[in-house]
Amino acid sequence: MQKIRILIVDDQELILESLHIVLSLEEDFEIIGLAKNGEEAIEGSKQFQPDIVLMDINMPVMDGVAATSRIKQQLPAIKIIMLTSYKEVDYVLTALSHGAEGYLLKAIRPKELAAGIRVVHTGGTLISQEMAAKMIKNILPSAAPKSNEYGLSAREIEVLHKLASGLRNQDIAEALFLSEGTVKNYISSIYSKLDVKGRREATRKARDSGMMEE
Repeated sequence: MQKIRILIVDDQELILESLHIVLSLEEDFEIIGLAKNGEEAIEGSKQFQPDIVLMDINMPVMDGVAATSRIKQQLPAIKIIMLTSYKEVDYVLTALSHGAEGYLLKAIRPKELAAGIRVVHTGGTLISQEMAAKMIKNILPSAAPKSNEYGLSAREIEVLHKLASGLRNQDIAEALFLSEGTVKNYISSIYSKLDVKGRREATRKARDSGMMEE
C-alpha cells in the first residue's frame, strides 16, 4: 500500500511533536518532515515532495498563508490543509484563495484529523458550510465598491481604508485578524495596482477615483 506522505508545519514544538506521534500511528501515513515556519515549509516541500502539507497559520519568519501561496505557485500538485484556531477565519479565507484544499481546527480529534487528510488526498476539500458562506459573501459583486478601476480586491480595499485612517501595519493586522506579514503583502499589492509609493498617495488616488469617500 502506497502511504500518504505528510509534511507537518507548526512553530510550537509540543503541537509539532504531538501531531507527529498521532499521525504516525496511522498505517497509511508517512511523516516525511517537520517544519517550524513558512520558509522551512517551502524548503521541505521542495526537498521531500509531500502529498499533503499540514500548515499552521501564525508562525515567525513567514506565516502559513504566505508559505501556502509560494508552495502552490511552485508545486501546485502538493495539497495543503491549514491548521487553525477559531479566531483565524480571515487567514483561512486568504489561504483558500491561494489554493489551499481546506482547513482543520487544531482542537480536532486525531481520528477526524486523519479522516480529513484522507479526504483531501483523494481529491476532496475541507470547508465547512459556515466558511463557504463567508467565502461567497467575500466574492459577491455587492461587496465591491461602485468604482474600482484599479482592480483591488474587497480585502485590499478594507486594508486601504485602514491605511487612510492612519493606522500602523501592526494595528491593521490586529483590527483585521491578520498577521503583520500578510498586511504588508496586501499593502504592496495595493501600491502596485495603484502605481503609488506611499499611503498618502494611495489614499489620494483612491479618493480621486471614487473608490473611497472623503
